[in-house]
Amino acid sequence: MGESVAVTARIPREDKEKLDMLATATGRTKGFLISMAIQDYLENQAWQIDEIRQAIQEAEADEFATDEETEAFLARWKV
Repeated sequence: MGESVAVTARIPREDKEKLDMLATATGRTKGFLISMAIQDYLENQAWQIDEIRQAIQEAEADEFATDEETEAFLARWKV
């Protein structure tokens, strides 16, 4: 992890209370929990964007399953 910087954000009071309770229960700082939540969110969003871009490339390249491949897949899973 790189250099830390401070940020300010407004969150609902209920979320702040949950954050306080979680910090107390886990023995972690609120800053740590917030940082981890942001990290997880950013990683998830990056993954989704990569998957969408890949799907768009496949669609543009006409890389789709054939009818036969689809039927075989569905038959294998008894769908």
